[in-house]
Amino acid sequence: MQKFTCYVVLLLFLLCFFQAFSWSQFNQGENYEGSSDLINLEYHMGPVLASAINLYIIWYGQWNPTHQATIRDFLDSFSSSSVPYPSVADWWDTVRLYTDQTGSNITATISISGEFYDSGYSHGVYLSRLSMQSIIKAAVTSHSRPLPLNPHNGLYLVLTSQDVQVEDFCRAVCGFHYFTFPILVGVTVPYAWVGYSGTQCPGMCAYPFAWPKYSGKPPPTGGNDITHAPNGDAGVDGMISVIAHELAEVSSNPLINAWYAGEDPTAPTEIADLCLGLYGSGGGGGYMGKVYKDAWGNGYNVHGVKGRRFLVQWVWNPVKRRCFGPNAMD
Repeated sequence: MQKFTCYVVLLLFLLCFFQAFSWSQFNQGENYEGSSDLINLEYHMGPVLASAINLYIIWYGQWNPTHQATIRDFLDSFSSSSVPYPSVADWWDTVRLYTDQTGSNITATISISGEFYDSGYSHGVYLSRLSMQSIIKAAVTSHSRPLPLNPHNGLYLVLTSQDVQVEDFCRAVCGFHYFTFPILVGVTVPYAWVGYSGTQCPGMCAYPFAWPKYSGKPPPTGGNDITHAPNGDAGVDGMISVIAHELAEVSSNPLINAWYAGEDPTAPTEIADLCLGLYGSGGGGGYMGKVYKDAWGNGYNVHGVKGRRFLVQWVWNPVKRRCFGPNAMD
């Protein structure tokens, strides 16, 4: 069974929160960032992605070039050392704290090593989760500029455009990661999928850049969001946080036998699942935490290449035993 990111849990938590607390309590900057007493994150002896990652992007569907450029810049920021603190690379440092049984840390190097454009919707506009493996197979066997099939240090990222509907997308998932089956692809390689939610379900998968319409309450800032998207598009900025989420988890649990909490490996709670909805100090219970604001009021918590700014959710820090990001105030 494929592991997936269940953002519905976060939104249901928001709904319960609004019913139980007043708006004055919502705006308090109290620390709700998780407790080591409640978390049983364990290592199950499987591998982590310790070798430099060759990232292969599959653009499925018709994509806006501006949106593609934003996502590329985010991915290029992981290994950049010339970005001011706090950077995407600084955020990744928390993920790098996780090791395998040899003591090797997750790699610091993620490089875009190839891109494939499936603009003809080779598998249609209605996809199952298993379809992602067929899309990868098509990309590595294409007669025109195929991606390499890299079982050594390859990671495949399938990104679906705004008009593509994926099984459970917007209902229970915004993204997921797993590994390919040799019978379908030829080898076992880790992969992740994330969909563009800007037109289908921004209130679910682009939170906090869009507000859940069915929350029963208006957003605390007025309008239709909690904070404005730093790169001008709620769908893309929301995707970036989900991409970060999935990259953290596929790196720390690529074969679903490494780092996770819970007894069931088919439904693991992983290092980013533990911190859904947390972006800054004091976050929790529907409050995203304290983040930076640029001159236009756009929220962000990390810097990227080319002067970019991004808002990405925190992940579980195994040393501090709480959710953490480089913009933390303590």
